[in-house]
Amino acid sequence: MSVTPVVYKIVTEALWQEARQSGVFRGAGIDLKDNFIHLSTERQVRRTVALFFAGQPGLLLIAIDSGKLGDKLIFEPSRDGDLFPHLYAELPLSAVIWERPLPLDDAGQHIFPELLS
Repeated sequence: MSVTPVVYKIVTEALWQEARQSGVFRGAGIDLKDNFIHLSTERQVRRTVALFFAGQPGLLLIAIDSGKLGDKLIFEPSRDGDLFPHLYAELPLSAVIWERPLPLDDAGQHIFPELLS
């Protein structure tokens, strides 16, 4: 299976600020509970936001270079049997390509950066 070059993390601005200060992202509540950091591919990220973050303000979309995550990044079956990227380590900020806000429109839907198709 070919590795997806870019994977994404949806995170609150507050948690990401902590990561900026420490130099690594240790995970959100669900990540800490599951013992891995939940990530999404470009194809999966919009549905992930709709299912788990609907209407939530103050979110960021973080693009990550999967090639910098090594063998700790594992694609495993998850929602609907689709293979999702799971990171079994802390996320080093050196692997981050960019971060963008996910603002809400007037209908409460997240607006994605134009960088995503």
